[in-house]
Amino acid sequence: MIELSLERVQSYRARTYHLLPELRVNSADEAVAFVEERGFAYFWPIKGVEAPSLWAAVAGDRPVADEHDDPGHKTWAWKDGSLGKKQWYYAKVLRKKATLIALDVAPYFYALSENFGAPEEDYLDQYRRGALTQEAKAIYETLLRGGAQHTIALRNATFMTARESGYRFNRALDELQADFKILPVGVAQAGTWNYAFIYDCVHRHFPDLPERAGAIKISEAQQKLVELYFRSVGAAQFGDVAKVFQWPQKDVTRAIQVLVDAKTLAAGLTIPGQKGDWFALTEFNP
Repeated sequence: MIELSLERVQSYRARTYHLLPELRVNSADEAVAFVEERGFAYFWPIKGVEAPSLWAAVAGDRPVADEHDDPGHKTWAWKDGSLGKKQWYYAKVLRKKATLIALDVAPYFYALSENFGAPEEDYLDQYRRGALTQEAKAIYETLLRGGAQHTIALRNATFMTARESGYRFNRALDELQADFKILPVGVAQAGTWNYAFIYDCVHRHFPDLPERAGAIKISEAQQKLVELYFRSVGAAQFGDVAKVFQWPQKDVTRAIQVLVDAKTLAAGLTIPGQKGDWFALTEFNP
């Protein structure tokens, strides 16, 4: 087996994650460029998940600060200010966490969703199969019929205003976002905190997305996204890839194997002090 230096991997990520002071993201335009460079990234770092994040690209490799005036929190204003402007695709996607996706990469994610070209009908089949909750169905139908609405209006329209309905409502929002059915397109001054996301249907906000995704095979989409992931992290184990995408094991195995066969990735690597086998970009080979 070939040994891979952990320090080399960390150095690679310091560059691709923009952790180095000279590479830090300092403006909203640079934030968009960072996402386009990486293909996709988390908004915040996710504990236990290896992936780039906008927070780290701005604030460095440190925990998300509790203080509201921390300089790193300018990412929040950039994100809110970008909603509806189609600078990137923003929603809770990977692991149902806030994810930023480059517009040219979004079709690959959409191709893996349960949407098959008829957004006003596909959801009914999902619901009949038990793949869509009743709450998600109610929210989606409200947006389909009534257009973009903020969360307070949505809770009223779907009769989920009671405190005990909060979990089910938010779970449904996450469910719909992860399946590329809805996304936040703005912020309204509504509710207790005068802050509520405005949601709309994905196919209405990005009308060309279903057609662009329609020509992409599932295997092609998975291969593309796994390659982009390795372009960001440099090296990873099977479990790292599975943890990020949460696909069936056979799909992760197939996508990685295609990249190994294409000599994009090298397999069977070890890192001193680390358990298990690693895959890495072939440029890491001695």
